[in-house]
This record gives sequence, structure tokens and C-alpha cells, in this order.
Amino acid sequence: MVASRQDAWTEDDDLVLAEVTLRHIREGGTQLAAFEEVGQRLGRTAAACGFRWNSCVRKRYDAAISIAKSQRQQLKKMGRISAPAPAVVAEVESVTTPPARQAPSPVEFAKSELDEEQQIESVIRMLVNQKELSRRVKQLERELEGKELEIKELTEANERARKELDQVQGVNEDYRALVQIMDRARKLAFLQEEDSNKAIFKMDENGNLERVEK
Repeated sequence: MVASRQDAWTEDDDLVLAEVTLRHIREGGTQLAAFEEVGQRLGRTAAACGFRWNSCVRKRYDAAISIAKSQRQQLKKMGRISAPAPAVVAEVESVTTPPARQAPSPVEFAKSELDEEQQIESVIRMLVNQKELSRRVKQLERELEGKELEIKELTEANERARKELDQVQGVNEDYRALVQIMDRARKLAFLQEEDSNKAIFKMDENGNLERVEK
């Protein structure tokens, strides 16, 4: 047994209901069978499908219903389909025919039309807002992707700069070491030259110092 659903009918649900019902009309089937098939597909009761068809969907497909009935008559003449049993027809009418009710007053009718217009406007506003929200989300996603790419490029540039700085620091250290070596070599050469310029003396037999030529 198919469980009844309480959620609202969607446009896709109405389209399925219309397609199946028109097919059954065209092929000589009963609307009850159509509603049962739709109920199986949508998880609704046949009565709910019949009420939806008669109260809302049917009036939008008057031309299509006329065409389907005409095609059914042609198929009957060709002997491809047979008329449904009277008992079945009575059952269909009992399921699909909504209970009679008193016609609304002009005020009630105008109020009903106004309520429907307000509901339609509310739905339109909701769809527009949803579309704008979806567009804004996509825009933010694109901006986020751009920022992430920019951050990645800056990170790579920072890494390259760090490596170049390390190389420059290494060169500076090598240069300082070379300067220190050259400075020590220059001082050593100066000391050696200074020692070589010093005079050498020695004592003679009488105890006097005399300079020895190099």
C-alpha cells in the first residue's frame, strides 16, 4: 500500500501526472489506472492524484485532452482498443469527481484570486532571490579561487626570495672570510718586511758592538 504524502506538488509532479493521464486517455485506459500509476511513481495515493488532476492540472491541458480523446476514437475505429467496462467507468468517476460545493460569492472569489496572485508573487520573489543568491555564491567562489591563486603565487615568490637571500648571505660570508684572509696575509708580509729591515749587531774582541751588514 502506497503511503500518502503531505508535501506540496511540484511542477515535475504535475508534469508526470499530466503525461500519464493523457497516455491512458489516448490508449483507452481509465483515469483510475493512470492515477494509480502516478501514485506508484510519486509515492502518493490514487485519490490524491485524482483530486490534483481535477482541481488543478486538468484545466491546463484542455487542448491536449481533446486531442487524446480524438486519438482514442481513431484507435477504437481501427480496433486497437476497446471501451472500458461500465463498472470501471463508475469507479473512475467516484474517485476523480470532486464533491460538489456551493459557488463562492463575488467577494470570496475576488479574495481567492487575490490570495492566488499574492502566492504567485511570493513564489516569483523567492525564485528571483534564490537565483540572485546562487549567482552571488558562484561569484564568491570565483573570487575565493582567485585569492587562493594569488596567495599561492605570493608564497612561491616569497620562497624564491628567501632562497636568493640565503645565497646572498652565503656570498657575503665568503667575502668576509676572504677579506680576513687577505688582511692577515698583508699583516704577516708587513711584519716580515719590518724584521728584515732591522739592523744586526755583534760584539768585537774589545767588547764593542759593531753593525753587521746583511
